[in-house]
Amino acid sequence: MEREKDVIVVEDGKGKKKMMMMTTESGANQVMDGSDIMELVGNKEVFTTFVDHKFQDLDRDRDGHLSLKELQPAVADIGAALGLPATGSSPDSDYIYSQILSEFTHGKHHQKVSKSEFKAVLSDILLGMATGLKRDPIVILRMDGEDLIEFVNNPAFETEMILMLSDIIDGSLQDYVVNALKKLTVAQGMPPVHDSWVIDNIIEPVLESCKIGNQKEFSQETFMEEFKKVVERIGQILKEQPVIVAHSETTFDGSEIKRLLSNKFELDKTLEESMKRVPKDKHLKVSTEYIGLALDIAAPTAGLPPLGAVDEMDKVIKEVLKMLSVDDGKMVKEDEMKKILTQVLGSVMLQLQVNPICVSTSSVVHEPVVSASNLLKPVSPDNN
Repeated sequence: MEREKDVIVVEDGKGKKKMMMMTTESGANQVMDGSDIMELVGNKEVFTTFVDHKFQDLDRDRDGHLSLKELQPAVADIGAALGLPATGSSPDSDYIYSQILSEFTHGKHHQKVSKSEFKAVLSDILLGMATGLKRDPIVILRMDGEDLIEFVNNPAFETEMILMLSDIIDGSLQDYVVNALKKLTVAQGMPPVHDSWVIDNIIEPVLESCKIGNQKEFSQETFMEEFKKVVERIGQILKEQPVIVAHSETTFDGSEIKRLLSNKFELDKTLEESMKRVPKDKHLKVSTEYIGLALDIAAPTAGLPPLGAVDEMDKVIKEVLKMLSVDDGKMVKEDEMKKILTQVLGSVMLQLQVNPICVSTSSVVHEPVVSASNLLKPVSPDNN
């Protein structure tokens, strides 16, 4: 089969978009496990060529260095790849963008970035993304209606629908049908109902064509009949126009942090790497306001997502930082900052052990895009 590499856009239903490299193979489900990114960064010659082209595209004045303005497109693309909304959308995401910029400039916002510095930081960021994909692969599913129609014709279908019906409190017949659709999963062959493309191109046209009413009073039999009609019609549409869906499941339970904290060699190495990349003053002291950046640098090793990628995790980290009062901007020595980071990791671990965060994401994969992320687009042989 023909295989080719694409940059794909995945939208998570909250307005966040992620761009990832994947290898596609016609007619088969694919797994995005970060191997393509690892392969790119691991091949010194290919990655050097990759960086040369990206650096040349960004270096508009051709002075051999990247100014803050010239770095902005790269920072924007990295943010999009991490799932962040555009700059200016929220103070939280803007803070993360500023931290990405700080990684390139080492906290000195007047400083220009050389090609070697750009290459080192870009390598670290891409490897972090690849590590996350290796830990939590994204499965690319081709939904062609077969599983959905099989589910409808299964003897257990009616029983499952009655159970779903008991969870829906109030509304019209159409409300009940829509809410029941939301309870179907990719395992049953249903594309994500929260996705705007699915709503516009599948759900709303099907509801209209099936003439589902808005009556408030209806029998269980009426609901079952109308719901089955809608699901069968969706299955037929998927047969005619299959939908590609990216699906991932992740559980953050603190086990990776526990493993890290119990391995002194790996912990020391992780702390040292974090301290190496956070901004310092002329006395080599670090501001505790950079604890978020330090934690983000340690995230891949600790089994945590990048800041801004998982809302529930961001809330846990904010609560921990508030509880420990460690992001007050106090200037401390590196050893003290390492202790604070270790304390934060331990507190996050305890929170996750009590209340694990389970994230299941299903998103429609839109057509391959070339212009959305020039930074993450693989270099074609023609550009060499």
